[in-house]
Amino acid sequence: MEFVLLAIAGLFSGIVGALIGLGGGVILVPAMLFLGTAVAFFPDLSPQQIVGLSVIMMIFTGLSSTLSYMKVKTVDYRSALIFFAGSAPGTVVGAFVNKGLDLPSFNLYFGILLVFLSLLLLVRDKLKAVYWFVENGKKNTFTDSMNKEYIYGYPIWFALLLTFGVGFASGLFGIGGGSIMVPAMILLFLFPPHVAVGTSMLMVFLSSIINSITHISLGNVPWIYTLAIVPSAYIGAKIGASLNKKMKSETLVVILRIALLILGLRSIYEGLFSF
Repeated sequence: MEFVLLAIAGLFSGIVGALIGLGGGVILVPAMLFLGTAVAFFPDLSPQQIVGLSVIMMIFTGLSSTLSYMKVKTVDYRSALIFFAGSAPGTVVGAFVNKGLDLPSFNLYFGILLVFLSLLLLVRDKLKAVYWFVENGKKNTFTDSMNKEYIYGYPIWFALLLTFGVGFASGLFGIGGGSIMVPAMILLFLFPPHVAVGTSMLMVFLSSIINSITHISLGNVPWIYTLAIVPSAYIGAKIGASLNKKMKSETLVVILRIALLILGLRSIYEGLFSF
């Protein structure tokens, strides 16, 4: 039963993560925390092991979806490498900080992050684009399938600082970083949404490799559970990337906003009343 639940969680995480560029960890981690504490299916898993399992999963969701987005040419390779250069050291620092967190602290801080992300997604469409970053960085152009032209860009120094923070959150909480980077790319750097998602997934793939090496060295990966998570997440990422090409993601983003808010509030509640 446990492996069936893991496979379902991996499949859903892969679909959602690849569809809107989140990586899937932001779905898997709260799901595993819920199954482990409220339902008691995985009482032996610590928060550190859940994060370790999540980062291993994101290697495969990142690889699967990146290969799909490469075929339709919605990956900005240069930007992905720059973002990876900033996020890689952040993931290492975050992974080492993670080992000092107990379960109540993890729940509290993770819940605050989820609520923040849900609010960011909620106001995303109401925020005015910040043209300063494009005007002061190297400009790129992209024409989508509807012949709409986008001009986007960013100063490299700011991108490195931003992605270090994103990498830190990724290593600390086992999320892919795309939940922060995709809104940032669209709002701050004016990325076309499809390019933001494709580029984010390549960054997630590369940073997850570094992230996983750190968590493996710390003994945070429950390898037996990866047998259920990895194949289902890989398949889910293929499905999510395919859906991305065929549908608007706004409906799913609305669902994600609600899910993140509910999961975040529940995690904060668990953290506050477990101290």
